[in-house]
Amino acid sequence: MPGKSTIRMHPERLGIPNSWRTSKMIFVNSMSDLFHEEVPLSFISKVFSEMEKAGHHTFQILTKRHLRLAELAKYLPWPSNVWMGVSVENQYWADRRVPVLKEVPAAVRFLSCEPLLKLLDLRPHLDGINWVIAGGESGSKARPMELGWVRRLRDDCQVAEVPFFFKQWGGRTPKAGGRSLDGRTHDEMPKIDDPVDRSQVVLPAGRI
Repeated sequence: MPGKSTIRMHPERLGIPNSWRTSKMIFVNSMSDLFHEEVPLSFISKVFSEMEKAGHHTFQILTKRHLRLAELAKYLPWPSNVWMGVSVENQYWADRRVPVLKEVPAAVRFLSCEPLLKLLDLRPHLDGINWVIAGGESGSKARPMELGWVRRLRDDCQVAEVPFFFKQWGGRTPKAGGRSLDGRTHDEMPKIDDPVDRSQVVLPAGRI
C-alpha cells in the first residue's frame, strides 16, 4: 500500500545508554514516534524501564499522537529524567495536544513548535509547560516562517517565565538561515537538578 508506514523495533538496543558513563541529552526516536498506534505497549514499557535505569541521562520524547499518549500514560513510569513533548505546528494542534500533555506526569513538559507554520497564541496553554522550542522548516520545499510568529512565541514565553529555545530559521538546509533572533540566540533550557552534556545524542528505537 503506497505510503504505508513500516515499523521496526530493536529491543536489543534499548540498554545501550547504560553503557555510556558521561551523562547526555538523548532524543528518543528522532525518525519516528514512540506512541505510534502500531508500537505495542509492551515495547513502550521496555523503553521507559530502560530510561528509568539510565538515570544519569536525560531523555526527550516527542509525539504527535497525543490521544495515545493520554491512553498509555497511566501505565508508564515517569522518572524525572524523562522529558515529554508534543509537536505544535499551528493553533489547531496547540489547542488539542497541549491540554493532553499537561495531564501527563512528566517532570518536564515541552512544546516543539517546529516547523512553525502559523502564528500561535500559546498564552492559554503555557501554565504547566516547562520549555518551548521553535524553528522553521528546512528542505527544498521549505515553507517560510515569519519574524512576527517567532517574536510572539518568545515574548509570550518571557511573560510566562517559560524557557525559550530558538532552533533555526530553516531554508534549503537547517543552517541556511542561521538561528539569530533580533540580534541574539535563544538557548534557554528547563532547570534541572543535575547538569548533563548538552550535545544531543539521537537514539532511534525504530523507524516510521
